[in-house]
Amino acid sequence: MLPDKDIIDTSHNTVTFKYKDGKTQATKTRALPTLQFLWLILQHVLPKGLQRVRDYGFLHGNAKRLRVRIQAILLHLFNWKMPELVATITAKAIRICPCCQHEMKCVGITRTA
Repeated sequence: MLPDKDIIDTSHNTVTFKYKDGKTQATKTRALPTLQFLWLILQHVLPKGLQRVRDYGFLHGNAKRLRVRIQAILLHLFNWKMPELVATITAKAIRICPCCQHEMKCVGITRTA
């Protein structure tokens, strides 16, 4: 997400903006042609009506306990030999844009009827 305050200049058919480098944590500036800048922004936004699959069902972030329980049942049913299931704490997933190499952030989720 790029707040309005981070857009420095929009003249001469270019957009100049500042951002935080993910590796060095230093603030940098970048100037891009307007259309390329808009393309980078739009790649991080889902089209209207589409929803991220991982927000529902077994893939939902709060469904970890349920997933572990289902795995335990399946292991028992199929007599698979596996060490005791231990729920591990995982770090927040960071998604990197394949084009600009910056971290992508979810700006909102809408549910359609």
